[in-house]
Amino acid sequence: MSEQAIIAGGCFWCTEAVFRDVVGVSAVESGYIGGTVANPTYKQVCGGDTGHAEAIRVTFDPHAISLAELYDVFLGTHDPTQLNRQGNDVGTQYRSAIFPLDETQRAEAEAAIDRWNAEHGGNAVTTIEDASQWYPAEDYHQEYWEGEGQRNPYCQATIPPKLLKLRKSFRNKVKA
Repeated sequence: MSEQAIIAGGCFWCTEAVFRDVVGVSAVESGYIGGTVANPTYKQVCGGDTGHAEAIRVTFDPHAISLAELYDVFLGTHDPTQLNRQGNDVGTQYRSAIFPLDETQRAEAEAAIDRWNAEHGGNAVTTIEDASQWYPAEDYHQEYWEGEGQRNPYCQATIPPKLLKLRKSFRNKVKA
């Protein structure tokens, strides 16, 4: 039986590309969560006025990768110490956040942040926020790296280092 987790670590194109390569992950959907506007568009979210985060909803097999491991990959493949930004992407829409779907996920998120802080000097600003309405991003954002992203200079500059980090730090959690 599969489970889902919702995480936000900056640009959803980058986060989606990483999690598509993780063992046990069967689906990754880019979308928006945590805001106040119903059915937001990419343009609205990028404007920074809706309160939404660019996020991904990950469907995974907990027998292949535990939620704790999934959160560890998340925290280890983006910079959880940057408040409301990842690299050149600046604004609350690019915040580092976990949106637990239940109390078990909340406890796992807290434990993952505690583990990361213990290993890295306690600087994570990743928030744990109540999961609100999920809005899938427009179709052209789904599987972006596999399509348009390969030709996008921004993606070419930011995604390969994240994939390298995944392969280096989480070797046993990368799909063959």
